[in-house]
Amino acid sequence: MKKIFTLAISLMVSIPAQAQVIQSFAPDYNYDERAASQSEQPSAVFQNPVKDEPRPQAPALPPSIKKPKPYTGNIRILATVNGEIITTEDINNRVRAFCMTTGIPYNSQTKVLIVNKVMQNTIDEKLKLQDAINNKIEVTPQEIDSAIASFVKNNKSTVSNLKRDLAEFGVSEKIFREQMKSDLSWVRLIRNKAANDTITEIEIQEALQATKADMNKKKYMVSEIVIDRKNARDINDLSRTLRQDPRFEMYAAQFSQSPSSASGGRLGWVNEGQLPQPLDNVLKKMSSGQVSDPILYNDSYYILKVEKKFDPAKDKLPEPTTAEISEMLQGQKTERLAARHLQYLRQRASIELKE
Repeated sequence: MKKIFTLAISLMVSIPAQAQVIQSFAPDYNYDERAASQSEQPSAVFQNPVKDEPRPQAPALPPSIKKPKPYTGNIRILATVNGEIITTEDINNRVRAFCMTTGIPYNSQTKVLIVNKVMQNTIDEKLKLQDAINNKIEVTPQEIDSAIASFVKNNKSTVSNLKRDLAEFGVSEKIFREQMKSDLSWVRLIRNKAANDTITEIEIQEALQATKADMNKKKYMVSEIVIDRKNARDINDLSRTLRQDPRFEMYAAQFSQSPSSASGGRLGWVNEGQLPQPLDNVLKKMSSGQVSDPILYNDSYYILKVEKKFDPAKDKLPEPTTAEISEMLQGQKTERLAARHLQYLRQRASIELKE
C-alpha cells in the first residue's frame, strides 16, 4: 500500500476563509487498482492527552477508495489574493498533494470537503508568503532542502521515493516546495512575534492551583470536528467514515473549522456539564472510543469523539510538573497568536473568487 506521509511543519489554524469554491474544476476520481488490491477552560492537567500512547495505523484502503486524476480542462483563474492569482492547475496539484500526504481518501463523500479545504489552504499560503516578504523573512532553497530531508526521514522514506511519489500522484515538485516554503516562513514569523510573550511564574502557579481543584471532577477526553452548516452537505458521510477510519486527528486537522483543528481537534479533558447542553447530553451517553452522529448547535455541526473517561471515584492521574505546565501554556499562547494573526491577514486582504 502507498506510504502515507504526515506533514508536521506548519502551525495549522483552521478558520474559514469565508468562501466556497465552485466544484466544476475539481479533479475527478478514478479507481486505483493497486490501492484496491492491497486491500469554560479545562484545567491544565487535563488539557493534554496522556503521552506515549500508540496511535492507530491507517487501515488498508478498501476497493471503494479513489485517487484523484488530473483536471484536463483549460487552465482558468479561480481566485486572486492581493493581486496574485490561483489557477485550476494550482488547485489540481494541491488536491493531489493533499491526498498523497494525508492519505485521506478522495471520493464522492470527501471530494467537496477536500477541494474547499485545499482552496482555503492555498489562499492562506499566499497570505503567509506575502506577509513573510513584508516582514523581510527569507527562506533559502537550502533550508527547504533541509526541511524536505527531515520530512522524508520522519516518514521513514527517502528523497528519491518522495520524488517518485510526487510524479506518480501528478504533483509538481515546484508546488510542493512552495508549500514547504510557506510553512517554514510562517513558523519563523510566528516564533519572532512570540519571542517576547513568555510564560510567567504567576501563570504557572495559577494553572497548577486550577489543576488541583479540578482533580475531583468527572470528565471526558474529547476531540471534535466542527463544520459550518452551509458547508456540511456530506456531514453524515463524514461521521460514518470516522467510525471506520481511526485517524480522527487527521480529519480534524484538515477539515474542522474550529481553532481546535490546530491540535487535531483535541479539546483535552472536558468536565461533565462544561460543554453546551446539546453537546453535553450526547457526551454523557457515549462510551470510550465512540464517535457521535453530527450534532447541530449554533448553526454548526459537531462530531465528537470520546477518547477516555475519568471518574475521580476510581481513577487517578499524576499531577503535571511545572515544566509540563509551562510548555503547555506557551504552546497555547503561540497557537492563539498564530490564529489571531492569520485572521488579521484574511480580514485585510483583497480576496476575489472567480465564477
